[in-house]
Amino acid sequence: MDIKGLRKEYANPVLSRDMLASDPFHQFERWFDEACKAELPEPNAMALATVGTDGQPTLRTVLLKLFDQNGFVFFTNYSSRKAEQIQENQNVALLFPWIKLARQVAITGIAEKVSTAESARYFASRPRESQLGAWISKQSSILNSRQLLMMELDKIKSKFFKGEIPLPDFWGGYRVRPITVEFWQGQTSRLHDRFIYRLKDNNWTIERLAP
Repeated sequence: MDIKGLRKEYANPVLSRDMLASDPFHQFERWFDEACKAELPEPNAMALATVGTDGQPTLRTVLLKLFDQNGFVFFTNYSSRKAEQIQENQNVALLFPWIKLARQVAITGIAEKVSTAESARYFASRPRESQLGAWISKQSSILNSRQLLMMELDKIKSKFFKGEIPLPDFWGGYRVRPITVEFWQGQTSRLHDRFIYRLKDNNWTIERLAP
């Protein structure tokens, strides 16, 4: 298959320094709001890159469930491969690929567990089926068949037949506290607009990067 000819010419308004918010969180909120209004499929989907002690990077898509001035939060099984790698190396990267808008947001930072109370609040807001799924999925472990998984689901449904489903002690959130946040917007002739926020001495600097 010849894919050399696959290309799209971007034609966006120029992004200038004076158009940006003074901190990356407000700028992210602006772009995230525009991604939602554009009705992109799952605008909160983000690629998460982690690296364990073996030096081998791993990449997967997770869902952003909260963001504020403290960082960007996602939830997972604390026994998963991503959690094991974060335990070994807290340095992670996130990428929001808003392709329809010809935009990307790339984040590097430090991942740390959120409080149990914060995880419990989010867990309580999830659909019941998702809560049950969290209890039975030994995330990233070898699974011999889907039938075994569904058998476990039947067992946990019986166990929690009535009442609220409690937060598993092996499940919860991570907050990525950013060190750098890059906003990328596609432009004609591949002369893209790129601005990077860097955290230095608790203040954010903003610089334009060459495309």
